[in-house]
Amino acid sequence: MNIEDIETKRPLRIVFMGTPNFSVPILDVLIKNYKVKAVVTQPDKQVGRSGKVAKPPIKILAEKNNIVVIQLNKIKEEYQEIIDLDPDLIVTCAYGQILPKELLDYPRLGCINVHASLLPKLRGGAPIHRAVIEGHSKSGVTIMYMAPGMDDGDIISQKEVEITDTDTASTLHDKLSKLGSELLIETLPSIIEGTNKRIKQDERQVTFAPIIKPIDEKVDFSKTSKEVYNQIRGLNSFPGAYFMLEGKRFKVWESIIIDEYFPNKLDGEIVKIYKEGIGVKTHNGVIVLTVIQPEGKSRMNAKDYLNGLKESLIGKIIG
Repeated sequence: MNIEDIETKRPLRIVFMGTPNFSVPILDVLIKNYKVKAVVTQPDKQVGRSGKVAKPPIKILAEKNNIVVIQLNKIKEEYQEIIDLDPDLIVTCAYGQILPKELLDYPRLGCINVHASLLPKLRGGAPIHRAVIEGHSKSGVTIMYMAPGMDDGDIISQKEVEITDTDTASTLHDKLSKLGSELLIETLPSIIEGTNKRIKQDERQVTFAPIIKPIDEKVDFSKTSKEVYNQIRGLNSFPGAYFMLEGKRFKVWESIIIDEYFPNKLDGEIVKIYKEGIGVKTHNGVIVLTVIQPEGKSRMNAKDYLNGLKESLIGKIIG
């Protein structure tokens, strides 16, 4: 659908800015419904032990659709190339850099962002992880006008989705990515026509979702079983929670909560071997680690790792 600018009688010029897999359905639906002038994404980078250079997922989709790709190291210093495209609207989703005010102010229809939370809740770089880790019962997508501050622009539209007890960061990621593409296509006509809502965020309701750091990945068994369970699923499938056992690092991908208590044991102590996996004491009960990944190996069911080790693990402290 090629929507024309009423004032200039030229095709609407949309520039999309995004980088990771989360952004792919957003760009895809935009391509299918509008003319995307160019795509701006992060530079290619080396990944894995081999150091092989990989393209961002957004670049792959753009090239597949013969769309011009711009990759900038520092957008605050190199934004003129985008302005030279004379965009009417900039759509961003998980781009990965803060846009300078000069760029935010340029498009006549503004710069809008697809954000993976129900703003003003969970502003920041890891709203999906934090929603699960913090045990939220719902999340959602916000389409907002971008502003110089972090995710503090006016809200245009929102949609929410339930977070179930079995959701992980990975499954919530997929739910919100799909939801974001749907909401964007519903919302864009009102933005283009100038009939959309513009709602100020309530600063009293603001919470933050800082990016995940290495300290967030280590399991803290002094917390409640529910908190540990949420931490594990909130880091699945990236970057993964971990614990240390006898100097070796184990990632843990899945767990279950057992209604059993060992008052005389230490937090982090392996207290029992269950058919499902390794039972570890928490602050208020037991968490059973069911899918683990020993250092240097692939992920596996904990019961497979336990073959021949059951008795020797009882009483050991992990953390």
